[in-house]
Amino acid sequence: MNIIQLLHPKALIDYVYSDSTCRQALEIMENHGFTAIPVISREGEYVKTLSEGDLMWFMVNKSVCTRRELEEFTVGDVQVKRNIEVKPVVISATIDDVILMLVNQNFVPVIDDRKMFIGIITRSDVLRYCHSKLAKPEEMQEYDIPQWDNNK
Repeated sequence: MNIIQLLHPKALIDYVYSDSTCRQALEIMENHGFTAIPVISREGEYVKTLSEGDLMWFMVNKSVCTRRELEEFTVGDVQVKRNIEVKPVVISATIDDVILMLVNQNFVPVIDDRKMFIGIITRSDVLRYCHSKLAKPEEMQEYDIPQWDNNK
């Protein structure tokens, strides 16, 4: 299976630029209930995935206590401290390439051949896909794989 069928396109997801303030990243994550968010360059290349923990340790190490103080720093200033680096996959990757990556993260960033960020694949969509391959036809109605409308 080509992973493009599970792709949440860049135009329909939230992300931050590497020159966004840490406060902007925190507020997007807080408002949407995210534990991590993709970071891209202004040119559109995937840079990293920023997690709540990354922001928390940055605040501790810089002795930042308020949201206003977070405005003084960019997302690019935050070093990723995780043991597991969130690496992107190219759009030509297979579902097998993605499954093992999702064991330790909620989404996998997807890039094109030019290393431009084009979207994400979520763990929940891959689980639904796997279930659809294993389920009996009468069980599949509730767990159909969503078809994303790329025209929005």
